[in-house]
Amino acid sequence: MSKTLKIASFGEVLWDVFPDKKRLGGAPLNVALRLHSFGADVSMISAVGKDALGKETLELLEKEKLNISNIQTNDFPTGSVQVTLDKGGSPSYEIQSEVAWDNILATKEAKTAVQDCDALVIGSLAFREPASPAGRSVNQNTFQEIIELSDYTIFDLNLRPPYYDLDVVGELMEVADFIKMNDEELELLVVTLGIEEKTLEDELKAIAKLTNTTSACVTLGSEGAMLLHKGKVYIQEGFRIKVADSVGAGDSFLAGLVFGLLSGEDPQDSLTLACAIGALVASKSGANPAISQEEIDKLIGW
Repeated sequence: MSKTLKIASFGEVLWDVFPDKKRLGGAPLNVALRLHSFGADVSMISAVGKDALGKETLELLEKEKLNISNIQTNDFPTGSVQVTLDKGGSPSYEIQSEVAWDNILATKEAKTAVQDCDALVIGSLAFREPASPAGRSVNQNTFQEIIELSDYTIFDLNLRPPYYDLDVVGELMEVADFIKMNDEELELLVVTLGIEEKTLEDELKAIAKLTNTTSACVTLGSEGAMLLHKGKVYIQEGFRIKVADSVGAGDSFLAGLVFGLLSGEDPQDSLTLACAIGALVASKSGANPAISQEEIDKLIGW
């Protein structure tokens, strides 16, 4: 019997508020839920408020049977985001400030979850709060305590202008074993890091070298993705689908890729699976729609 993959996901749990509805989300939670649907043992490390949205969050995640023992409750409001979709289904975000997930503590239980996991998943948004004159933000301090316990750290840039600090992003990249970004984020890094390579493959290799990262991946929207893994490059073309909205598509892509690679699957097959899952999520409304194995197999042609 194969060993169950254990993952800790650190960061925001929040509500995506659309003009006509609201849905539970946050990139680390989206990754956690998709990994959980694959059968991974996932611990979500985050925080919600003692308000109605916090209660609703915990009730929904309990129904999903996700491990919520490390979702802390504090006196800040549960996070929310105003989401606006353009005509192509691409989202823009207005993110509420000073909320519960900005204040995740390095509890004994959170440290144990990281120490016991096969991989820790992080993103940049959880570190949006700048350091104060007194020192680092709450989440930055927490991360300093838990990163030392992580055997393998996966960093999804997931930049949401203006909610990031490039210096902090650089620090996170340097401690990551695996970095995932989209094409716009790649170009931002190319300019910021002074990379002079001209091809996508060489740019990705340069970023991996500069950050001493063993694996890096760039998503290319409808055009697919490129993966650099243990010195070899893998390419997967995009799958043609009708986009409903792309919220959460990159998160499910990452979950599929991570699950395949950490389970010992062939990197090319893992990348193909990831692209298919990301496309299927984009073809449906919401960040965490149900995806069946039949749908995946049909899209890929397996």
